[in-house]
Amino acid sequence: MTDTASKTQLLHLVFGGELKDVSRVEFSDLSKVDFIGAYGDYQSAYDAWKGAAQRTVDDAGTRYFILHAHRLLDPETGHHHKV
Repeated sequence: MTDTASKTQLLHLVFGGELKDVSRVEFSDLSKVDFIGAYGDYQSAYDAWKGAAQRTVDDAGTRYFILHAHRLLDPETGHHHKV
């Protein structure tokens, strides 16, 4: 069994929805974006992403994404990184 208390949390967000054009990441309707959840490690986020993607496999215009939110945050200060 892995000691999860000692693991560093790396925030990942899983979300998706219908895109205007599958060659770009622009949603058809932002109010209908499907937020799957927030996860503390990549594997958990990947598992959630895979489940959502498999549920919508027959809808060619729908895509799901994993946002590596931990890369946008500074855990020492709680501030976001300037982009």
